[in-house]
Amino acid sequence: MKVGIISLGCAKNLVDTENLLGLLAENDIELVTSYDDADAIIINTCGFIESAKKESIDTILRIADLKEKNLKKLIVMGCLSQRYKKDLIETLPEVDLFIAIDEYDNLGLILSDVLGVKITNTYGKTPRKLSGKEWMAYLRIADGCDNKCSYCAIPNIRGPLKSRSEEEIIEEAKELIQQGVKEINLVAQDASRYGYDMDHTLHLSSLLKKLDVLEGINWIRILYLYPDEIPDDLIETMKNGKHILPYFDIPVQHGSDRILKKMNRRGSHALIVERVQKIREALPDAFLRTTLITGFPSETEEDHQETLRMIKEVEWDHLGAFTYSKEEDTPAYSMEDDVPEDIKNQRLQEILALQASIESKRYSKWIGKEDIVLVEGIDALTGMYIARSAMFAPDDVDGSVRFSSLQTIDLGTFVKVKYKKVSNQTLIADVVEENA
Repeated sequence: MKVGIISLGCAKNLVDTENLLGLLAENDIELVTSYDDADAIIINTCGFIESAKKESIDTILRIADLKEKNLKKLIVMGCLSQRYKKDLIETLPEVDLFIAIDEYDNLGLILSDVLGVKITNTYGKTPRKLSGKEWMAYLRIADGCDNKCSYCAIPNIRGPLKSRSEEEIIEEAKELIQQGVKEINLVAQDASRYGYDMDHTLHLSSLLKKLDVLEGINWIRILYLYPDEIPDDLIETMKNGKHILPYFDIPVQHGSDRILKKMNRRGSHALIVERVQKIREALPDAFLRTTLITGFPSETEEDHQETLRMIKEVEWDHLGAFTYSKEEDTPAYSMEDDVPEDIKNQRLQEILALQASIESKRYSKWIGKEDIVLVEGIDALTGMYIARSAMFAPDDVDGSVRFSSLQTIDLGTFVKVKYKKVSNQTLIADVVEENA
């Protein structure tokens, strides 16, 4: 049996895919990368927002065409299956089986039945098979979410917060390090709330301290911290860590207290600014990233100006922004979507233009400074090496570093560089020391 896997969506979904790959590899299933070679294809879908749902459906339909050729089985799993399984069964008869997230505990038995080969029921208990760069991995510390933001369907899809034990996370981290992973990115729907479901206490600082002493790891990055859950002790832990990067991904979503309340977000404009100030006092070189939604129901020009004011006060190093769109099965779905699309887009452009000017100024401050970067590729046109510094997450959103070298540098190694120029979100550098 030859099986191909397609993974869509976020880093959390990728972890599920890699757990699936590990399960199949453990059972001697031949994994293939060519559609033409596959007897079965499993698509791990995203169903979070409209664009992600469309991509998932389009992918399913495209792969379903292969059933007229070589493909014998088409299986769909992930968030789309969890959210719309009943409807999908009726509308997509080309798919042999839809598997919801809450069925993963029995994934081995389910796949055995549909594929006609024996697969042990050990999903999540066998070592993951990494599907990307061998030196970088995501490590999920929790799943689900209790925040219930009014625009978000994640609690309906992934359920309530379910934190993994520190022991289980540490053990997986050791396995990843043994595989050659040098950068571990901790992911969850809300990483800052890690452990709260166990005893109503935040445990992220404790977990970080235990990960930080592991031998063989270079970088530990945390993704998705909520502003009301970044206590002083967490900032102190990150400041004192040997391998913990001063990278803060804080999705604040808006700058108006009134809209934040309608979004059912904890915290306020003042708290966001205060926490950022606290972070930068402790870690002057901290890199701060955020996400915003513009055009939320009832958003006024005054609300929008509050967001712009917050952006100016904070001066985020990187910012992603999106116009609001109604998402079914969320509290906001029943709210009147009363901000016209042209106004939403106008406000989005104002946010992005303001951020572009801020990023240009903040990136320029790095010129003349030395830094350690992780080499990840070579530009086919220029021959320059492509790398990331600690301030750039591995999702190609924040930016990159480029430099030339007369010496051959192995991908996945760290080098010391000195920045000499900035071009948009790309820092141009010279090599100072190889194998840093």
